[in-house]
Amino acid sequence: MQIFDNHFHFHHNSVVKRSISPAHEHHNLLEMDNRVRWAKQQRVLSRKKRDFISYSTSPAETNSSEAPSLKREASKRMSHSRVKGRPRSADSKFLLNDPKWPHMWYLNRGGGLDMNVIPAWREGITGRGVVVTILDDGLETDHPDLVSNYDPMASYDVNSQDSDPQPRYDMIDSNRHGTRCAGEVAATANNSLCAVGVAYEASVGGVRMLDGDVTDAVEARSLSLNPQHVDIYSASWGPDDDGKTVDGPGELATRAFIEGVTKGRNGKGSIFVWASGNGGREHDNCNCDGYTNSIWTLSISSATERGDVPWYSEMCSSTLAATYSSGATDEKQVVTTDLHHSCTTGHTGTSASAPLAAGICALALEANKDLTWRDMQHIVVRTARPERLSLGGDWKVNGVGRNVSHSFGYGLLDAAGMVRLARTWKTVPTQRRCELAAPRPQRAVPPRSSITLHLNVGACPGVNYLEHVQARVSLSAARRGDLRIALTSPAGTRVTLLAPRPRDSSRAGFNAWPFMSVHMWGESPLGVWQLEVSNEGRYMGRATLQDWSLTLYGTSTPAAKNDPIPFRNPIIRNRSNATRPVVVQTGRKKTEESQCL
Repeated sequence: MQIFDNHFHFHHNSVVKRSISPAHEHHNLLEMDNRVRWAKQQRVLSRKKRDFISYSTSPAETNSSEAPSLKREASKRMSHSRVKGRPRSADSKFLLNDPKWPHMWYLNRGGGLDMNVIPAWREGITGRGVVVTILDDGLETDHPDLVSNYDPMASYDVNSQDSDPQPRYDMIDSNRHGTRCAGEVAATANNSLCAVGVAYEASVGGVRMLDGDVTDAVEARSLSLNPQHVDIYSASWGPDDDGKTVDGPGELATRAFIEGVTKGRNGKGSIFVWASGNGGREHDNCNCDGYTNSIWTLSISSATERGDVPWYSEMCSSTLAATYSSGATDEKQVVTTDLHHSCTTGHTGTSASAPLAAGICALALEANKDLTWRDMQHIVVRTARPERLSLGGDWKVNGVGRNVSHSFGYGLLDAAGMVRLARTWKTVPTQRRCELAAPRPQRAVPPRSSITLHLNVGACPGVNYLEHVQARVSLSAARRGDLRIALTSPAGTRVTLLAPRPRDSSRAGFNAWPFMSVHMWGESPLGVWQLEVSNEGRYMGRATLQDWSLTLYGTSTPAAKNDPIPFRNPIIRNRSNATRPVVVQTGRKKTEESQCL
């Protein structure tokens, strides 16, 4: 079975599908064949949907999915301090006959308190001509609120290997997730049924891939489904959000991402939208998830009805933006289609945030079909709105004056803002990459201590304006969860690449793990970068930084005419976090020189 060019998935009828030991004999025969360049046996991966299932409620009308013990979280986040900025004025009343429309607060509140889709709809942008597929547990293709927008060419059942993504029904509706996500994107508007999707005239498909054994090959086939037809892939799942897992895409899934962004959509690149994760209660960090931590995915987190950080939210430097979703037990949730041709007001978690983002991206794509996958990320960075979001989101001002947060990225997605910018957007310059290795970095990190290493970037050919920044780190540790890693750019932007994870007692450490940040977007790479590794161990366990390097992605010229000029000299912030730079002399510290490869 072909996955993509020159990559095939073979099944042997005499080999047990699940086994506690590998089939060495058959594997060796494959590797000995001179026609085979690479072979790897598939193993089952743990992949979880990023919502909260409450089986005590009716599938037709779920009211709350939060655990009662989490009510205390509401009182902790009642502060209504918000990031400063000019709020949008409320939109005049926009009427639809969909019965749940009055309950869709995140689309119709106005006053800067929604996703600002109504102005885009008023301009005739509804997602028409854009194809979105939901990678999940199936799609109820005959749901009356989805059937008119259903696209069989954007659908497949990878679990059963047929063309019908219809979910498997059981007593607890455990496979309702994909249908819920699809409704957020493309539920039909003004048909007197259920709700309305953000891109209510977009085509929507589903890939059934979570209702069975998930392997690297299963993920790769799902991520590479019909890439010349599908524009946007929406994924609301990932490795366990348990605060102790470090996992990401395997070789085949990684190849699928690369094939997608380089060849998908006739070379403009497939757009992968990913839910950032629900491990907040477990103190998880989404930079330990190789899907949200990837430069190829548009990672989306959540904000509550009040604009606060949800109790389930994971903080990390790879999150690009946020959309509204569920919060505490007394806050509203997301309205969407559900199994058995029904409707729910109880979709939750970052599972609900990613499809909203996918729908908004579909609106931007209708406005400009020529947008590349990097164009979409640039547009998000420039239009996302921090206003009305809690100051508890750990906001900072980066080296080019943009507000950015470990909880919310650059802020709430602004549908009308993205559509308007997309209309006039010119394709970004070619992506350049600069790799810099720190020489002789091996350093011990004793308990209750930290080390700081410097990397002086004197030249980075082709990269003058940063996009993604990766710090590839290898280290050993007696207890991985005791580690904290921070990176500071030459412009003084400090990000937490890894925060301590109390539940992570692994001794595995990290092996060239690419921690990623979007917080330095638009800055210059030139100057001294600082990597700080702290060992907060309570068990007297040592750690050793074995190796680290930087991979800097960006462009030689500005992506837009009005882009701010990045500061060329290292700067620090004063206590008020003002954007005015203070120049610092760099000659006082010994730095390690490195050249671009």
